[in-house]
Amino acid sequence: MKTISHHTALVYVMVVVSAADGAMSDKELKAISDLTRTLPVFKDFDRDRLLVLAQDCSAILQEEDGLAAVLGLVKEALPEPLRETAYWLALEVALSDTQVKLEEVRLIEALRRALGIDRLVAAALERGARARFQVG
Repeated sequence: MKTISHHTALVYVMVVVSAADGAMSDKELKAISDLTRTLPVFKDFDRDRLLVLAQDCSAILQEEDGLAAVLGLVKEALPEPLRETAYWLALEVALSDTQVKLEEVRLIEALRRALGIDRLVAAALERGARARFQVG
């Protein structure tokens, strides 16, 4: 299996969540851009590569068993501490357009299993992400 960088893996996670329902909304795309611009994990990331990485991920997803391939690449590329970060990024993107669709929920659960995120840790990350998007 081809090795990718941790930055690429994190971008792939955000792209697959955004594309899970068949459409990447403007809010999701803005969230991906904002997250890569502001989070410390992306401090040395070349943001000029963001579009190319998103296109690469989309191309892999079009292949047979593409999602499994992407999840395998992500798991292989991410050290243990960044796996929780990846899960949180998936939640952020899914919640960014305020409509988490069933396809996104299923994908996030598949990501949790693929990365070996404990259910209690996942629940804590989910609650924190939901709290960040609460209004009134």
